[in-house]
Amino acid sequence: MARFVLVHGALHGAWCWESVTPLLERRGHEVVAPDLPGMGADTAPLAEVTLEQWSECIIDIARSGVEQAILVGHSRGGIVISDAAERAPNAVAGLVYVSAMLLPDNESMMGFAAKHMPHLGDSTIVCDDGISTRFDPSRAEQIFYNRTDPQIAAAAIDKLTPEPVAPNVTPLTLTKERFGRIRRAYIECSEDNAVPLPAQRLMQESLVCDPVVTLDSDHSPFLSCPAALAASLNEIARKWDVP
Repeated sequence: MARFVLVHGALHGAWCWESVTPLLERRGHEVVAPDLPGMGADTAPLAEVTLEQWSECIIDIARSGVEQAILVGHSRGGIVISDAAERAPNAVAGLVYVSAMLLPDNESMMGFAAKHMPHLGDSTIVCDDGISTRFDPSRAEQIFYNRTDPQIAAAAIDKLTPEPVAPNVTPLTLTKERFGRIRRAYIECSEDNAVPLPAQRLMQESLVCDPVVTLDSDHSPFLSCPAALAASLNEIARKWDVP
């Protein structure tokens, strides 16, 4: 079966995949869900975190197995899996974007968000260190977890950590010869208040994905509908005939 590397989004950590991982493992898949450097329980100094460092973390995991890995990126995790695929295409069996940043060459996460998701700026707070941001906790449930059980949402909000700015203002460098040769799938979240469905589909216009799956979900399907998300990932691997 497939090897999945699950890459969390902004402010989150590996903890967000805890309900999805066992569902995939029961289907026979191998699953790794790391904390990116500086995120979750990882203690790397945020001042030293770069997009390249995040990508190399994922590349090391992808290369550690016998088979190529399917990289799954949620939200900001999309830029990480794209950059990893550009740097190490031979280690990647496919890319799955879960309401994620599917950005073209020379675009950055913050650049796209400023143009197409300006509402997020109203809830983003610059931390005292000047190099990271946090999200207004009073707005997090409505933006990230509007279809999630309130108790689960509250527990998730308590786990959110500051997000380093540097990786998110770094433009991607992507080529047709490397990133462009890797197959892509997109899992849309129809009730997403963070990355609204029109923004998700705008990204797919220039970077076509096959298959495209739509979940009746908020921005966090790993919490609001983990079974449906796991089933979608399993089906994508089956369609791609990934061993």
